[in-house]
Parts: sequence; structure tokens; C-alpha cells
Amino acid sequence: MTGGDDLEPPLWEQLAEQRAELPQGIRLQKVLAATGWGSRRVCEELIAAGRVTVNGAVAELGRRVDPDHDRVELDGAPIGVRPGLVYYLLNKPVGVVATSKDTHGRPTVVDLVPADPRVFSVGRLDADTEGLLLMTNDGDLANRIAHPSHGVDKEYLVEVDGGRVSAGGLRALRDGVELDDGPTAPAKVSQPQPGVLRLTIHEGRNRQVRRMCEAIGHPVTRLVRTRIGPVTDRSLPPGEWRELTTDERRRLTEAVARSGHRYDPSL
Repeated sequence: MTGGDDLEPPLWEQLAEQRAELPQGIRLQKVLAATGWGSRRVCEELIAAGRVTVNGAVAELGRRVDPDHDRVELDGAPIGVRPGLVYYLLNKPVGVVATSKDTHGRPTVVDLVPADPRVFSVGRLDADTEGLLLMTNDGDLANRIAHPSHGVDKEYLVEVDGGRVSAGGLRALRDGVELDDGPTAPAKVSQPQPGVLRLTIHEGRNRQVRRMCEAIGHPVTRLVRTRIGPVTDRSLPPGEWRELTTDERRRLTEAVARSGHRYDPSL
């Protein structure tokens, strides 16, 4: 019989050591492919090009990730890889508030979508504004979309009082309007018919479109958000919702990445 010092470690300790040596997590290209970024070959090319980071560090081929805990970004924009993430497109009607609870008892946007999992609106639309609103439990992407300095374009159809907006009024909107909280960024604007504007902004200040139009002497009588980045849907009835398609999620992430800034949550 050999001495005690020569005994092999207990079997459970051997198994624990073997498990510790096994690769942990899921291959990054597999995770990317599952979120709609193309085939695994395409995703491998994205990684090889240095466009993908994990927890802030440039990823290399063969990298494994834990979708529950690792932060994955493409071109600086977060990609939701955590299991259970949902993305809804809601056509908000007039009179519904974009909060999870209302002290005045008004209906809220969360009343119009599934209760589980719990989601929140990406940015706000005031009660008198209707149109498209994103709802999700993906906080990283939501912050990038809604942040005033880093958000994606939002397009509105605006009916205004006072008839045709003059060339000077349109130019003022395009150049930026002075508001009580500072000048707005330049907007894209056209006038499809007298008193109707198609206005695109990337900021998200409180009641911004209404205040911009009031500043040029044309108060808003109806305001409808018709597009969020690349996402639009003219067939979605008021009060109805649907899930974003995989392609819409991919294009929305690309739009966030093209916003020209890396999101700083301290801003």
C-alpha cells in the first residue's frame, strides 16, 4: 500500500479540474448568427475585421462569450445577445401615455403589449402624439436609440395651423430653431402639401417637434411619428403591436452604429 501522499485526488476533484479546462461559453460567431447578422462565415468575417468587441475589448476568432453577462458590440453599437430579449413595435394611439404607470388613471403603452416579459418604451411620445414607438427590455440598445446626442433619426408627419409654411419657416427648421433649452440641431423637412410637414430629427427633447413648429408661428394640430431609424410600418393599426423582425433589429443596430458617436452612459 502506498503512503497517503501518493494517493490520487478524489474523483470529484479530478472532474472539477477537467471542467475548468473546458472552453466556457458559446462561440461568438454562433451568437452573432443567432441574432441575425448573417451566416457564421459572415460573422467570422466581422470578427476578423476587428468590428466586434466583447466587454470593450476587440474580439478574436475563437472567442467564446456568456450571453447572460458579456456585452457584445458591433461598430460600437450594442447587440442584444442575452436570452429573453424582446423588441416590439407599437402604433400608439392618441390619449395613451408612454409610461408604465399613470397617476391619473389614463391607459399606458404597457397595457397594449404583453405583460411578460416586462418592457419599457424607448423614448417618449406625449399623450397627444400618435405613431410608432419601440418597446423592449434591451436597455443598452434603448439608451443608444433614445439618447438626444446619439439617437437615430425619427420622422414625423406634422399637421400645423396657419396654412402653408413659408420658405423662411422651412429654412429655420432646417438650420435649427432657438428654444428655451437651447438651439435644436438641423432638421430635415419637406412640405408635401400646405400645412403638412414631414420632419426628421435625431434629438429627443420634451415636446420638441411641437415647440419647433410653435417657434416659427405654426402650432401643431396633429403629430404622428412614422419612422424610427430604418423601422416603419404603414399597415400597423393604432393600438396594435408586433415583434420586430430579425432584419429590422439588425438594421436598427446598424443605424445606431452609424450615428457617429460611441455612446457614453455618463452623458
